[in-house]
Amino acid sequence: MIASAKQVFERDGFLNARITDIASGAEVSHGSFYHYFDSKEEIFRVVAEEQEVSLLTLDAVTGTDHTPVQRIEAANRRYLSAYRAEAAIMRVIEEVSRYDSAVREVRKRRDDEFARRLQAAIERLQSSGAADKLIDPWYAANALGGMVAKFAEMWLLQGGDYEMEHAVAQLTRLWANALGIRPDSGPTP
Repeated sequence: MIASAKQVFERDGFLNARITDIASGAEVSHGSFYHYFDSKEEIFRVVAEEQEVSLLTLDAVTGTDHTPVQRIEAANRRYLSAYRAEAAIMRVIEEVSRYDSAVREVRKRRDDEFARRLQAAIERLQSSGAADKLIDPWYAANALGGMVAKFAEMWLLQGGDYEMEHAVAQLTRLWANALGIRPDSGPTP
């Protein structure tokens, strides 16, 4: 039923989505829907939660054979690719988050978790000497993570005219410059 709901929300948006269409797509009766969910809002919150979590579970580049810049580049590419693949549902989540506090809270939890992960990565870069030690990792994580997330929204939801590889290269350069990472810095532990 969740997969069906996601398809219906992507196709019709939140306001025009109908429980009948969700149930039909899941091949269950309209009444069966209410056995599992109380409302369209409830199933949408589940869809939004699953989508936000999926953006957090992107595999990281691991190992010591990648430079800090290569790792940042790979992370930016993965995030933009995942966002592009899910742009239809992300558009609806963005719209609904403006007036539904539960969906807004799901997005805030994702943003906070994303920032904590970025903060830890920045701290590792600072510990290895690859990043400027005077930068506050929490502020940098929120600012740089927010930059990439907002860029994805502007490009993929608002119709910005950008090209993937150039976007990845520019976001990576901005990240590296902001953290004081030299492009030629070697692999970090």
